[in-house]
This record gives sequence, structure tokens and C-alpha cells, in this order.
Amino acid sequence: MSTKRPTSPSGRWRKTFVQRRVSANVDYLRPHRLNWAAIVRPLDESLAHQAEDLAPQTVRSLRYFWLDGLFAAISENFYLGFMTLFALAYGATNGQVGTMTAVANLLGALALFPGARLVERAGQRKSVVVWSGGGVARIVLLLLAMVPFVIIQPSLAITTIIILNGLRAFMGNLANPGWTSLVADLVPNVMRGRYFGSRNMAMGVAALLVAPLAGRIISLGNGWADQAHLGYQLVFFLAFLFGMISTFSFRRIEEPVASEAQQTAYHRGDLRRAISQTPGYVGLVVSAFVWNMSLQVAAPFFNVYLVNTFQSTATTIGLLASVSSLTALVGQRVFGRLLDVRGAFWVQLATGFLIPGLPLAWVFITADWQVGIINTFGGFLWAGYNLANFNLLLTLTPDEQRPRAVALYQTAVFSSAVIGPMLGGYLADSVSYQLVFGLSSAGRLLGMILFTLFTVRLMKTSKR
Repeated sequence: MSTKRPTSPSGRWRKTFVQRRVSANVDYLRPHRLNWAAIVRPLDESLAHQAEDLAPQTVRSLRYFWLDGLFAAISENFYLGFMTLFALAYGATNGQVGTMTAVANLLGALALFPGARLVERAGQRKSVVVWSGGGVARIVLLLLAMVPFVIIQPSLAITTIIILNGLRAFMGNLANPGWTSLVADLVPNVMRGRYFGSRNMAMGVAALLVAPLAGRIISLGNGWADQAHLGYQLVFFLAFLFGMISTFSFRRIEEPVASEAQQTAYHRGDLRRAISQTPGYVGLVVSAFVWNMSLQVAAPFFNVYLVNTFQSTATTIGLLASVSSLTALVGQRVFGRLLDVRGAFWVQLATGFLIPGLPLAWVFITADWQVGIINTFGGFLWAGYNLANFNLLLTLTPDEQRPRAVALYQTAVFSSAVIGPMLGGYLADSVSYQLVFGLSSAGRLLGMILFTLFTVRLMKTSKR
């Protein structure tokens, strides 16, 4: 006679219930734990639908690259718009603000060719990116958070901020050639518009939420217990924390195999020959030099102008930045599709000839709230311009010399950005902010004219 008890209906129901709950996307028996597969599955499915025949490891790498961008945007929006305010809190002048930006851009330019050589010697792009831009550059954010603890004298604090900001720029740009080369091989050409549109949209949402939050944290922190810089320390620490999550996400990417041309040892003259066979690249570099010098004449001084002229608070500046981030989300959606349909040249021309009107509008503002109107258009236009410009860089840099070609392009960009802030600081102190904004507008227009003449026309001629 069997001694086994019959299974009760309630027992059978409970067993079936447990099996169904465990096999679902989320394990509800452990509600305190996140099911990672369930979280990333919608992202993986979206990536797989954007291009056919993607290998599973490619989908996985694209997923982590997407997450890397999201957390990097959170990190940057905690501190990037407030670096000048941090220096101003110690009494920095316009000249010192310009010097801080110029030093960062100079060191950024000096890092690019060493970064390209590091990639060639190491034979691995990901490792260079992870320890330089993802490692040292983000540890600097932690050091910035420590400045008020160890330095009391304002002049020494300003000097330290300038040095640390320069070190951050150097290490970040040391990673740039390898990062760009890796991304060109990682993201298939047929899905770049949609993929970067989606990735940039996620980054835009992060900016929309984080920038005003950072401004509020600074305002509340600096007013707590007579701590003049506590708010800045908190946002630098948060920037470091989310930056390291970005770094760990990037580490999970499986580095794509470089092409045979990229693996060939570099010889003197190889870059020159590769460039001569790539029509439009030189025009892209020349126009970028003029365009970015014009940007940097004014870029460090927009927030300084708001603080000095309208006594705007960090909260106000964060909210104004969020307006730009909000309209950038729309821009990513619109221009991401247009990029795949009309092409990067069309998108850059359409947005690039409208952007010079943005700094010109700053000449006529009479209250800080009016910047919200400018940023409404600015966020939308810059979303399209940045998306197109990055895709053009990937397209026009020769495949066999991409790290060095990217380094040359970025050297032109950062070299111009050394001159711009120093000139802008001098003109802001000696003449007016309005002259700085007007000069920036005229220079941007000139940059687009050069781009049209020496890149767009050459590319059209070469295709005939």
C-alpha cells in the first residue's frame, strides 16, 4: 500500500503558480531584486529590429554602448554647465574663466595624437578608452569635490580648478581617437541615424532631468550650515558616481575586430596619402576650425553673463538648460529619421545655417527668462547638427587611418578653442558681452560657408 499523500488541488495550484511566476520576465518571488534580462530585453529587441542579421554579441555591445551614453550624460549634466560657476564662487574674473576654458582646450588638443599612437601601439582601443577617459578623467571629478576641504585661499583654489579641469580634458581626449574608431566599427552604417538618434534621445532625457536637479542641489547645498561650496561638492561627487557606472558599461562592450587596413603598421606619409584620397575631409577640418573658434569665443560666457548681468541663480541656469534638453529630444527624433532619409550633409546644412542666429539673439535679451526662448530653438537645432556632424566625421575619415585622422580633426577643433575663450574673455572685460555674442554669430556663419564650399561641393563633384 502506497504511503504517498495525494496532491491537493490547492497544492497543485500553488506549484503551477510558482512555476509561472518564476518563468515570467521578472521573478516576483524576489521583488527586492531587479531582473536584468527583463530590463534590457526591450532595448535588445529594438536594436535587433534596426538592422537585420545582427550577431547576438553585437546586439549586446550596442546595448552597453547605449547605456554608457546614458550614464555619461547623467554624469556630464551634473557638473559641466556649472564649472564656470564653481570658479566664480571663488571670485574668478572673466579672464580667469577664459583661461580655464583655454587651458582645457589646449591640453585636450595636445592629447589627441598621443591618444592615436597609444591605440596603434596597444592594438586595443577599448582599454585605452576605459583607463583614460573612463578612469582618470572621472577620478578628477572626485578631486574637484575635495577642493573646498583642502584649499581655503581663493586664488589657489581657482588655480587648482583650472589645473584639474585641464587634466580632465587631457585624459578625456586621450581616449577620443580610439573611441571614435571603435564606434565606427561597432555601429553598422545602415542603422547609425536611428541608433544614435535613440541613444542621443536617452542622453537628452538625462540632461533634461539632471541639469535642473544639479542647479537645485547647488543652491540648497551652498546655503546649508554656511557651507559656501557644499552644493558644488555634491554634484561633483554624483558626477563621479554616475561616470563610473558609464565606465563599467563601456567595459562590457566586445571590441569589434579592426579592419585589415587599420591593423597595418603606420608609416610616415600614410595619413597624408589617405587624406588626399578622401575628398571633403580637409574642408571639414578647416570649417571646423573656424566654426569652433566662433563657438568658444562666447561659450564660456553665456552663464557668466546671466550671473553678472541678471544675478541669475544656479537653479535658474539649470532650468534654462533643461529647456534646451527638452527640445533636443524632439530634435533627436526628427533629425535621426531625416539623417537616414536625406543624409548627414543635408541635416548639417539645414541646421548649421540657422545656428548663427542663436548667439545673435543674446545681444537683445533684457531678462534671463528670455534665454528660455533661445534655448527652445537651440536645443532642437543643435540636436540635428551634432548628430550629422558626428556621422560626417565617421564617413569622411579614411578607414585605414581613422584614429590619426580623427586626432587631426579634433586637434583643429581644440586648437581653435584655445584662442576663442581668451579672445572672448578679453573682449568681455574691455568692450562688452554683446560684441562677443555678435562675433560668435558671424564666425559660425563663415564656418558654414567654408563647409559648403570645400566639403559639400567637393563631395558632389567626386560622385559625378
